[in-house]
Amino acid sequence: MRAEALDPVLLRTFVAVADLGSFTAAAAAEGYTQSAVSRQIAALEDVCGVELFARGARGVRPTPAGEHLLPHARALLDRLAETARALDGLRRLDTGTLRIGAFPTANAALVPRALARFRTRHPGVRPVLREGTTERLLPMLEAGDLDLAVVSTYKLPAIAADDLVALADDALLVALPSGHRLAARGRVALGDLVDEAWIVADDPDAVAALRARCETAGFVPQTPLRVAEWISKLGLVAEGFGVTLVPSLAASAAAREGVVLRAVASDTPRRSVYAAVGRHARRSPPVTAFLADLRDTASALSS
Repeated sequence: MRAEALDPVLLRTFVAVADLGSFTAAAAAEGYTQSAVSRQIAALEDVCGVELFARGARGVRPTPAGEHLLPHARALLDRLAETARALDGLRRLDTGTLRIGAFPTANAALVPRALARFRTRHPGVRPVLREGTTERLLPMLEAGDLDLAVVSTYKLPAIAADDLVALADDALLVALPSGHRLAARGRVALGDLVDEAWIVADDPDAVAALRARCETAGFVPQTPLRVAEWISKLGLVAEGFGVTLVPSLAASAAAREGVVLRAVASDTPRRSVYAAVGRHARRSPPVTAFLADLRDTASALSS
């Protein structure tokens, strides 16, 4: 006999009959007719190949085979009920795991604030976060290692993914020392910064992106200061060693004494920021809930 042949409905009726000692009482307790209970017990006996109850004038009682089956039937039904409770907990977001990937700038403010909103409503769901470039995150999403990834068109003009949710258009800001000659302006043109030292990550792609933007304004940027971390970049800016570009998504995290952030007046296209959802996670309750928090947080940051 195969395990899948043990129908939980038949097992539940079997346990009810064994506990109550009567087909009639089990039928009343389970909401069946007496004939339906008789058919179910007969079907289970056919599956097991043995008689499970000894019928008598004063009711029924389990046979030795029935006595042997009874604890196993109870255990199977308990396990099934436990499984149903676990699945219900996942649907209600009482438990579970949310696997997120995000590019570094998104982890400055967007993702932490969205996760904070999510945790307030669903403290039982455990977030797992991986940071990486869009090019690294998309294959992880495709392989099923992530449920959702926050990605951008910083390096990729277009992103090929089945499920993309637009979050924001990320404008550029420039970080200036608070005493800078242009600090009082609301917007700063790149051409006005031609003589500045630029602070940029020591990464060929980052340097190339900065040069491409500055070349549209008619100059090649001086980049003597190469540091990757935001705290280092802004520390150098605060002490007057140069200027650096800051994506608007990171503006709130970049605020510090001695630094002012100003919008860049430029024709350079803004990068688009998306949430990419894995095909396996389209119906995931944690992903659906977190997407709403991402949208709301992105809207607040853009404002």
